[in-house]
Amino acid sequence: MRSSAADYPDIAASADLGGSVLTGINGNPLGVIARQLGFPLHKVRDKCPLYLPDGRPVDPDMDGRVEAAFNQLLDKVCQLRQVIADNVPHGVDVSLGMALEAFRAAHGVAAEPEERMLLDWHLANLEYANAAPLADLSMAFWDQDDPYEMGGDHCFIPGGNSQFVRALADGVPIFYGQNVRRIQYGCDGVLVYTDKQTFRGDMALCTVPLGVLKKGDIDFVPELPVQKQEAIQRLGFGLLNKVVMLFPFDFWDGRIDTFGHLTEDSSQRGEFFLFYSYSSVSGGPLLVALVAGESAISFEKKSPMENVERVLDTLKKIFSPMGIEVPNPLQAICTRWGTDRFSYGSYSHVAIGSSGDDYDILAESVGDRIFFAGEATNRRYPATMHGALLSGYREAGHIVRAARKRAKKVDLSEKIVVSYEAKDIVQDDNIDLDDLFRTPDVAFGGFSVLHDPSISEPDSASLLRVGIGARKLGSGSLFLYGLIMRKNVTELAAMEGDEQRLSTLYRDFGTKLVGLDGLGDAGESLISRIKASSKK
Repeated sequence: MRSSAADYPDIAASADLGGSVLTGINGNPLGVIARQLGFPLHKVRDKCPLYLPDGRPVDPDMDGRVEAAFNQLLDKVCQLRQVIADNVPHGVDVSLGMALEAFRAAHGVAAEPEERMLLDWHLANLEYANAAPLADLSMAFWDQDDPYEMGGDHCFIPGGNSQFVRALADGVPIFYGQNVRRIQYGCDGVLVYTDKQTFRGDMALCTVPLGVLKKGDIDFVPELPVQKQEAIQRLGFGLLNKVVMLFPFDFWDGRIDTFGHLTEDSSQRGEFFLFYSYSSVSGGPLLVALVAGESAISFEKKSPMENVERVLDTLKKIFSPMGIEVPNPLQAICTRWGTDRFSYGSYSHVAIGSSGDDYDILAESVGDRIFFAGEATNRRYPATMHGALLSGYREAGHIVRAARKRAKKVDLSEKIVVSYEAKDIVQDDNIDLDDLFRTPDVAFGGFSVLHDPSISEPDSASLLRVGIGARKLGSGSLFLYGLIMRKNVTELAAMEGDEQRLSTLYRDFGTKLVGLDGLGDAGESLISRIKASSKK
């Protein structure tokens, strides 16, 4: 390919290599966040012209007939599984693909070549929705989440979904380049081992994709409960790939958001079967080809150059008969989610022998120490971006409840060392710690410190507060606390940037940040002394 980005320096675009569509805007939390942040929403337009392999448009009447027949096949599968559920005590599960093909053959559906190609396109679209070949899907439970689908239009976010990530992560300490190797947990907390350092906490939230859990790249010590391990293996984690192409100009008509392509080979029905036009939302003439089903698997066995050439051949077959020249792309990216070691796939589905119960099992916490979130832990909204977000909200609530429950179990006799301290605590309850932090002993970046007023030795304890989600001290919506030696405060203050300070805090000083309830006896005693001193 001769064209290059260097020849067109003013052409650029943003592209989502992973999730890209808000599937149903009614009640969708991502839609709510978009409105709160002032992000515009672009409705994915309904018009989706389909083209035969030789470039001829599909006859609308035939399209309507075949789509109706496709939906009737799905209805017959639903009827069959109801009969099985009513008459077979322990049930039986087969692949959705097998059942659909059996009914298709029995009723002579799509007997003509063009009809069969069109039916294959609809089957490929179903494989796209589930990120799996139909042969892998459970006939009994593949659509168990259908009753909970978000209604309304499907939408793009102009500029891409990374805008959500940047906005929500603003001010949050994130440690990049840390590959988690082991998670060790017990009654005294959690240790997370990476290839660079160790993080200590009261609890940990695991959000890695199901594919990573299946691969076993993270060692849990002790091992996860057998029930959870079995659910991880039963649930399916499939594949969807993309070819993202930036062109010198929009040759495909940017007034449509999607168009489809049919193939004569049923085994390759998912190869470039659907194209998304992002010209109206990405900032440039961007086109994305989807690869689903078995084709998504074979796609990763070919070189990126070969795959791009195949996409261009497909586009030329569609547009050349219209007299439209297809230029070479300026840039192209081929995803390989199946071999990506941080995902090993795209999103989950209910495989043969699995059910919606496995999503719930995967969502269960372990000992109120290890919590799990992600689309594969959301029974109602799996395989969606909003499902992943909602699972995060769910686990945030669970973590807060677990922390409060643990705090209540602490015996008061262990909290209070002597009766004098107990009296001080009662007397000091009306003193607001936030007020004391308005005039801290030391403040730098998002950190503020109150020293122990009873002793000024370098090894004496100080109370550290860190604002999470804030660019300036005191403006954060969440504060975490820790105990740190006075001499270490000086070292932190001399460093540049809160990210370096946090890394040093965990790695070198062994300080873990917790809520006020998690500071333990030493923390409560220190706070009592600080409050008592403030009254003098």
